[in-house]
Amino acid sequence: MQFLQTVLLYVIPFLLVLGVVVTVHELGHFLAAKWLGTKIDRFSIGFGKALASWRDRQGVEWRVAWLPLGGYVRFAGDENMASIPDADDLAAMRKDLVKREGEGALTQYFHFKPLWERAIIVAAGPFANFALAIVIFAALLMSFGEMVLPFRVAQVNPDSAAAAAGFRPGDLIVEANGRPVRRFDEVQQLVRVRAEVPTRFVVERGGERVALTATPRWETQTDAVAGEQRVGVLGLVPAQRPEDFVRVRYDPIKALAGGVQRTWNVLETSVYYLGRMVTGQVGTDQLRGPLGIASVTKNVAQLGAENAPSLGHMLMGVGLNLVQLAALISVSIGFMNLLPVPVLDGGHLLFYAYEAVARRPLAAKVQAAGYRVGLALVLGLMLFATWNDLQRLRVFNLFGGLFS
Repeated sequence: MQFLQTVLLYVIPFLLVLGVVVTVHELGHFLAAKWLGTKIDRFSIGFGKALASWRDRQGVEWRVAWLPLGGYVRFAGDENMASIPDADDLAAMRKDLVKREGEGALTQYFHFKPLWERAIIVAAGPFANFALAIVIFAALLMSFGEMVLPFRVAQVNPDSAAAAAGFRPGDLIVEANGRPVRRFDEVQQLVRVRAEVPTRFVVERGGERVALTATPRWETQTDAVAGEQRVGVLGLVPAQRPEDFVRVRYDPIKALAGGVQRTWNVLETSVYYLGRMVTGQVGTDQLRGPLGIASVTKNVAQLGAENAPSLGHMLMGVGLNLVQLAALISVSIGFMNLLPVPVLDGGHLLFYAYEAVARRPLAAKVQAAGYRVGLALVLGLMLFATWNDLQRLRVFNLFGGLFS
């Protein structure tokens, strides 16, 4: 029974969310490549041995593999799944293609395409992730609307950052960090990543607008989804009576604009937090690896299933929660893939930028060294994030208990 519960709450939701997000990423590469007339050998969902495969009329092999932790597109002429050719073999590849198929055939092969076409194909993966998030957010807004809770202050905690800044009960926060806000969660999201950073707020008080500057303070909180987190807090409690909530309906245009705005907010927050992490202003203990994402997925699924009156309501609640989580993860994967690290899409684009400026590709030895360093960085980051996951899940405490 415990095993079945683990599979239902951890494994299946995790694989579904990750599978959808990664498949859409690879579809971005695939569709851009097809649009630009690129010859493709294979599109695989998952890695390893194929469970099922078939070929379409263009000769592309579609494959479903046994390890559903990602996927890939393999262009004709690729030496590997990452589209990283051995530069020393490109000349031989060109000679062989010209001999077999003629000079004109080179335009169908990714590695011999114009620079701008290669850049579009590479960038299409991350941007497909952003598009997926926009579509999900927009569809949810158009289908269900949203309950908006304006941030009207009900209580100011004593000796808090908000008390020091001069907040008062009854204040309505209308601007934060120079931007208009209309929802509680917009302010909360901003404050969580700005601990120890002075932040300007504008509140409506007695018919007038008052500017306040507050510096959020670190606090460790336990979240139902993310678990224990160290975040910034102001020390404000919003008014949350039923009459304080406002239902907002969206037509298709407004829903699409809302989807774009939400996706941008998630992306902006990710960039800002990563910048603080790189500069040492915040710790790296919040980085999550596969185990952490699986744990979050389980928590999200459980929240969706709680208090459901029937199986149908439970499945709907779980499904809606997982779809929203997929949107958030999709933005994160799109952003991470755009980082200028060799072996990631951003690393390819960095090399293409050099090629555009220098009018020649980066030296083969430099590219090879860059890919090795990039691979080491990515693997090191994954190992570190997995270590964080194990610490957060208290696996080492469990082992210690077994042998004590």
